Amino acid sequence: MSTKILEYLTTYPKTVSFLDGLKHKIDVDNKEGVEQLHVVVKKSFEEMLKIFTEEGFTKVKFEHKQPDQIGHGLNLKLKKPWEMHVRMVDLKKGLIGIHAEVEVSRDYLQHLFSQRTPVVYEVEEILKKYQVEYSIWHDKIKKNVHAIVDNYKVKLATPALPVFAWKPMLFVIGTVAAFYGWKYFNTIL
Repeated sequence: MSTKILEYLTTYPKTVSFLDGLKHKIDVDNKEGVEQLHVVVKKSFEEMLKIFTEEGFTKVKFEHKQPDQIGHGLNLKLKKPWEMHVRMVDLKKGLIGIHAEVEVSRDYLQHLFSQRTPVVYEVEEILKKYQVEYSIWHDKIKKNVHAIVDNYKVKLATPALPVFAWKPMLFVIGTVAAFYGWKYFNTIL
């Protein structure tokens, strides 16, 4: 019996407009991926932490922290092998920026070198559920997005190699190393 691992499908803003009428196409770069937009709220970190926790997010133990990041990031397991990783940053003036992306779960070795994509609509859905007012901020242009004109269709491909859970691998490696260590020390005594 084999488990089929699915690709992750989502949409992401492609063209946005600002209150002054300026339109901007969100950059996509082969190296950097999709240009990240930020969801901004006027809530405390504690209030947002409570909301994300109620939605099933848990604290990330090991992560590369971003400048101005508040606390630990949070992650939510999606369909195998995907997870959503959320970080909150202090934007000053009582504003919290939410950076979210979908990536291969930290439970798998492929997390280190797999595709990832920023997400906005998934965070919007949660904020709407809890009736939290928000805006979408374009950091390069330094303006709030007034409207989303159209979207990219984003597909994160299933990793080419089967995903390997690294925690059980550490146990196996540790057990084998202990066995050979015991055998080695028994032969020299």
